[in-house]
Amino acid sequence: TTSTTVTTSTSTTTVTTTTTSTSTTTVTTTTTSTSTTTVTTTIIPLRAPAIEIPPNAKWQQNGVTVAGGNGSGSGFNQLIQPLGLYVDDAQTVYVADRNNHRIVGWKWNATSGEVVAGGNGEGNGTHQLFNPFDVIVDKERDSFIICDWRNRRVVRWLRRNGIHGETTISNIDCFGLTMDDIGSVYVADMKKHEVRRFQRGDSQGTVVAGGNGDGNHDDQLSSPQYVFVDRDYSVYVSDFGNHRVMKWVEDAKEGVVVAGGQGQGNNFTQLSNPQGVVVDKMGTVYVADAENYRIMRWVKEATEGNVIVGGNGRAELLNELNYPFGLSFDLYGNLYVVEWGNNRVQKFNIEQTIK
Repeated sequence: TTSTTVTTSTSTTTVTTTTTSTSTTTVTTTTTSTSTTTVTTTIIPLRAPAIEIPPNAKWQQNGVTVAGGNGSGSGFNQLIQPLGLYVDDAQTVYVADRNNHRIVGWKWNATSGEVVAGGNGEGNGTHQLFNPFDVIVDKERDSFIICDWRNRRVVRWLRRNGIHGETTISNIDCFGLTMDDIGSVYVADMKKHEVRRFQRGDSQGTVVAGGNGDGNHDDQLSSPQYVFVDRDYSVYVSDFGNHRVMKWVEDAKEGVVVAGGQGQGNNFTQLSNPQGVVVDKMGTVYVADAENYRIMRWVKEATEGNVIVGGNGRAELLNELNYPFGLSFDLYGNLYVVEWGNNRVQKFNIEQTIK
């Protein structure tokens, strides 16, 4: 995004000429100069890396547990069936701790988390959440935006000293959500098989992907889960029931397949119940291939993907993933994966030299 500032300065010069007669002639000259300053701001989509990741980049195969990993439970060092996540600029990890009905923040290198929203038992009160599925941070308004799934609402929760949330969207079966650079919120509605964009102050939203019933045609989705929006406002959605990732450019009437779409399976051309999806500057798609227990990378316009982490089974070893769901990068290209089955978040550090 480029913003331009124009500065105009005006100077006036007065020249007085006296003749030998009694008349005086005054000449006024006005000079206007204009200078233009161009300021370029780079937009980093939510969950995307700030750096340019080459298509052959590699990540360490053993993850580092940065949240949970201490069994299933409600302690501050535990999670129960976590789903979505958001990583901020300070590498604090915010996790939708589904069955603890709370959002928990884990600061960099912390051994336990801090409840930042909910945590007051399941319920529909303004101070409660009920099976939250996803969370993002609205930096401009210093607040969390949360998919409060069982309450069929999206809530905004103040980031500092927030003791209750405000419902911003009602009657929606929200699974995943994200936000673009102008503050519009995008929500995947898994039961209506669509993604809606909600501009500020809009409670109804506009369909930007799907919305034509449950199906596998290019204008349809089947139980969409997670959503990503790039700098061009193209929408990428994990089309769970169709085992594919779809891209819908702005104002499109149908999408195109950018990963999977060859039926359910574990070949490199296939996905099995995809979840979190992130796209980098190069257009490379990264997707949590949940029931293949791996993270796949699909380079732009590729016909097959490759495994970047996981794919080694579904136990608790550091190179294994047990139902990966939420997916995010930090600014430096490190990859974060929520493991629903292992009640933890794993960080996989990037190891290849980057541009």
